Amino acid sequence: MEKLVFATNNEHKLSELRQIIGGSFELLSLGDIGCHDDIPETADTLEGNALQKARWVKERYGYDCFADDTGLEVDALGGQPGVYSARFAGPGHDSKANMAKLLAMLEGEENRRARFRTVIALIKGCETHLFEGIVDGEIMKFPSGSEGFGYDPVFRPEGWEMTFAEATPDEKNAVSHRGRAVAKLIAYLNE
Repeated sequence: MEKLVFATNNEHKLSELRQIIGGSFELLSLGDIGCHDDIPETADTLEGNALQKARWVKERYGYDCFADDTGLEVDALGGQPGVYSARFAGPGHDSKANMAKLLAMLEGEENRRARFRTVIALIKGCETHLFEGIVDGEIMKFPSGSEGFGYDPVFRPEGWEMTFAEATPDEKNAVSHRGRAVAKLIAYLNE
């Protein structure tokens, strides 16, 4: 089975991706290859961060790999938090603080339209490819649900009656931004 590294330390993402990918590839984590580096994410775009992480692993460890970056883009906030979604309330990757800041900034705002956008950068051999997945929706006024992670408790996808955090992992993966980007990645890998 072909080995592919997913350049993440996020166990939630890794678990989600292993469910989506299934048995197509042996999906390795950074820990599986002995990478305990603090990989920089200093680009100002999702594409830039995903490429930066994938290149880091390929150049230092030699594995074919892919990396992703995801942002929540809120219309009323001019696309914020975007590339800064994980660190919106500060450097600690604190999901509750990030949601609290987002909800405070949207207090009284009627336009709550938002989208989750994931970009995956794949480096396989000498080739680099980008894949994007988007899901449109809206930001709820209060968190609801205990599944998922990040902004899932306040994000309701278009056409749904529940937030991502109220959905089962299979329900979320069927329509999620990451699921859509991964579907494109898998289609490419299976060509």
